[in-house]
Amino acid sequence: MIKLLIADDFVLIREGLKKVLKNEQGITVVAEAESGAEVLNKVKKSEANFVVLDINMPVKSGLDVLLDLKRLHPQVPVLILSMYPEKTYALRSLKAGAAGYLSKESAADELVTAIQKIWNGGKYISGSLAELLAETVVNKNTPEVAHEILSDREFQILCKIGEGESLKSIADNLSLTLSTVNTYRNRIFMKMRFTSNTDLIRYCLANELA
Repeated sequence: MIKLLIADDFVLIREGLKKVLKNEQGITVVAEAESGAEVLNKVKKSEANFVVLDINMPVKSGLDVLLDLKRLHPQVPVLILSMYPEKTYALRSLKAGAAGYLSKESAADELVTAIQKIWNGGKYISGSLAELLAETVVNKNTPEVAHEILSDREFQILCKIGEGESLKSIADNLSLTLSTVNTYRNRIFMKMRFTSNTDLIRYCLANELA
């Protein structure tokens, strides 16, 4: 029996996913989490043996939770669910140990297939992501895009600033101090040679990161 923990900060998303899975034999939802901080605790306390995880979680980001899950519960597969384009977080998620990556737009049609494929020992990626991975392999000798030099946390903050979120809001949502977020911003500027937020936002728009 596949015993799911669904982690998403929006109750409507969680209810929608449960509705998709309601009549599926062999799959049951045993726990829910609305913040990244809840996930590890609920995996430990429940009988969950599979996690469907939103990448954009409050308190602790999905990528951070993924890394913790793979360290503490390596036997529990994780399917990342995201509203972001695949090129934004998919490769980072797979490198961090995710067993699959699924966009929220495709969840209604592909969620059951993704869960079953992963449970049977496979990986789940969409056709468009497969093309992206193929391009990465074919062009492995070409320079990576500039944001690939950023750490996961720096990349996360880059995207949030690019979306117009204030530093204070980022700090609150990620449970960081404003000073810490500002330090990450300064590192991003230094590594990517930005001189203003305008440069950063233009870069994010040009690379479909916002």
